[in-house]
Amino acid sequence: MFSELIRSWDVEAVVVRFDRPTGAWMLVCIHSTRRGPACGGTRMKAYPTPTDALADGMRLAAAMTLKMACVDMPFGGGKAVLAVPGPIDAVQRRGLLHRYANLVCLLGGNYHTGPDINTSIADMDTIGERCPYVVCRSEGRGGSGDPGPHTARGVFHGIRASVRHVFGSADLAGRVVLVQGVGDVGAALARQLAEADARVLVSDLVADRAVDLAGQIGGKVIEPEQAIDVECDVYAPCALGGTLSADNIARLRCGVVAGSANNQLAEPADAERLREAGILYAPDFVINAGGVLYAWGTETLGWTREVIDGRIEGIGDTLAEIYANADAEGIATAAAAERLALSRVA
Repeated sequence: MFSELIRSWDVEAVVVRFDRPTGAWMLVCIHSTRRGPACGGTRMKAYPTPTDALADGMRLAAAMTLKMACVDMPFGGGKAVLAVPGPIDAVQRRGLLHRYANLVCLLGGNYHTGPDINTSIADMDTIGERCPYVVCRSEGRGGSGDPGPHTARGVFHGIRASVRHVFGSADLAGRVVLVQGVGDVGAALARQLAEADARVLVSDLVADRAVDLAGQIGGKVIEPEQAIDVECDVYAPCALGGTLSADNIARLRCGVVAGSANNQLAEPADAERLREAGILYAPDFVINAGGVLYAWGTETLGWTREVIDGRIEGIGDTLAEIYANADAEGIATAAAAERLALSRVA
């Protein structure tokens, strides 16, 4: 299955290394370098099999190519997965990250990385001890720090553009927004929505986290198993991907799906299912690009904060263009976004 998956991925490269000291697989998926070096985060996670890890990396790398192109960044798409067999201690983690950094260096600058699920700013500092091709190190180590608040800001602008398209006004006052997953990005998004006078509902598998945030912003907690069924204007998935599928799209009671999670749809056909249900979908690889604009814009392109803020706000304009094209052609918004991206890659 592993070799068949690699054979089926007819793009640029998959780099595979088995890390004997930890039993982890290092998988670097380079989808495209046509616009520049492939860039993408490093995800650390336990998977059922190495094949599952590789499939995840491939999907994420392809989405990074689309993301970079849609927001007109001079980079391609890649992703790395460190598929650990289970929990590892701090010493094992540090060794694994150093050996992974050496592997990234061997790619000669064709792949640049940053944080992703289960990797932190401190982890980027560790990688940076051996490898220069890393963003989002701590500011004390010369990096740009946490990209999460900037990802959230891009989602906020994307929600405003989506609400304008569906309801005729970008004003969020009184709009009901359910934020599903209130970690680093989801919590920052919820705070920004509350500041805009939206009625914020929060849901998270970690109950205390949801309760604490709701208390801070005057929001309401929704139990995780009920989130998909709650009536709202905007449903914002901000946790893990694959949560919207043929099994539950019919249960949604919202006008807009717009959140920060990667790979929100279980399969590509779900974009058309959302369109048929009359729900506007903000393609995840567009709306969650704020962190990419901030990290690579700051560290690689030397953008000022004013330029970065303008580019993040422009995510809303890009989505408006995508929505207009989708309406004109009678296609799903995901398909319209992919056409925009692929035209720029070509």
